[in-house]
Amino acid sequence: MPHEAPSSNPSSSTSESTRNLTMTLETPFSTDIARHYAGGDWLAGGSVEESLDPATDQVLGLYYDADLPVASAAIAAARTAFADTEWRHDRELRAKVLWELADAVEANIDRLALAISLENGKPLGQAQFELSIAAPKLRYYAGLALTDVGSAATVYRGATSMLLHEAVGPAGIIVPWNSPGILSIRSIAPALAAGCTAAVKMPAQTALANSLIAEVLTGVPSLPAGVLNFFTESGDAGAKALVSSPDIAVVSYTGSTAVGAKIASAAGTQLKRVSLELGGKTPMIVFDDADLDAVVPALVAGITVFAGQFCMTGSRIIAQEGIADALSDRLSSALSKIETGPGTNPATQMGPLIDHAAVERVDAFLLDNDATFILRGGPVEGPGAFYKPAIVAVQDLSSPLIQTEIFGPVATFETFSDEAEAIIRANATDYGLAASVWTTDSARALRVSHQIEAGTVWTNAWAEILDQFEEGGYKKSGVGRLNGRGGLAEFQEVKHIYRTEN
Repeated sequence: MPHEAPSSNPSSSTSESTRNLTMTLETPFSTDIARHYAGGDWLAGGSVEESLDPATDQVLGLYYDADLPVASAAIAAARTAFADTEWRHDRELRAKVLWELADAVEANIDRLALAISLENGKPLGQAQFELSIAAPKLRYYAGLALTDVGSAATVYRGATSMLLHEAVGPAGIIVPWNSPGILSIRSIAPALAAGCTAAVKMPAQTALANSLIAEVLTGVPSLPAGVLNFFTESGDAGAKALVSSPDIAVVSYTGSTAVGAKIASAAGTQLKRVSLELGGKTPMIVFDDADLDAVVPALVAGITVFAGQFCMTGSRIIAQEGIADALSDRLSSALSKIETGPGTNPATQMGPLIDHAAVERVDAFLLDNDATFILRGGPVEGPGAFYKPAIVAVQDLSSPLIQTEIFGPVATFETFSDEAEAIIRANATDYGLAASVWTTDSARALRVSHQIEAGTVWTNAWAEILDQFEEGGYKKSGVGRLNGRGGLAEFQEVKHIYRTEN
């Protein structure tokens, strides 16, 4: 059931429905301590910690920060459900559950969006957008649960071969804090469609929202206990258990390249399957003939959506010399006007970074590398982890400013003379998750796209992601693919059965 996803460039303006929601919806968080969920039960385990609003530094609530026994309980529940229920054998049940999950997300989208906005700081409209693309993804995989089939052929008279797709086993899913709603569901949906059960490690930065996500997803009537399990942790003991446990057959991780490399190394000792979507350093190549009226708003979004805390952030502006000055001026002017503030404020265009440590890390990185600022941006005084967008001029391809994922609202600005240099610059890092090409010359766009080393290349667009088309990284941006049929295959084994009539 393919669908056309809504634009992945959520507008900085706020809709009337969002304004009304901001003014009327009560806090989505319970006064109870947020718990974990495993085997059909809510669990209290680990230390009790505070969750802070990164926009105000105020305490939003309390949560249990998982210890190893909690993670082990989630793993055991997933293993038991995989071994002892009909889940992996019953396509119709899996499709029914995925459809119910989609309905549940849609019914709770306002509550979930507000929780995410409060806890990780993104504007409410962006949180609503994140969740709006979750239900279609679940329905897409509900369709694949029913329609993904193997094949069979007569080899010669009296002999037949069959290829069957089977669930690989319980899945360990490790979710980042920047978009916990869609990035949990992006792995959960194909895992469940394939017949896997799952133990899901959620990030402590969104602990209260995690509890709501677990409540919504595990509350659907047809889901067997133990098929879907959640725990929240600030450390990595539980995540390491997912990677090392022989009861977990596949690990799906979204996060940094450094951690992804450690997961791949640890999983390799068991020859365990891994699916890794890792860091990015997205080049946004702008040719002289590009329409700057279209380019500038897209580049602004590419730098500011989720406060630049996004693996596909448009963090490298690569401009042809003929339009470089005009683009730099227009982009600087637009970014200097970006309104930062709490995600629930209708006037906010960009929320805070996830915490004050992130603000200090981003600014120290720029200063330590002698950044030449086109637009300084930088930390904002007062409460909250706010950081104004910055643009840095740099031509040296070996500079850490180009080679390192900054994970904040910072873009480098490079210039090039011709197409060949643009391609060299685009491919100059170890990352290869995504890229964008801006030109009115369609032949050049296709020619350049073929030569860019990235899993996704957009023409005159940014961050357009469709459920039915795979995404993933080249080079150190990842292993495997998410979305599409390839996303389902990450959680499947292929079995060959040969039979004769004798």
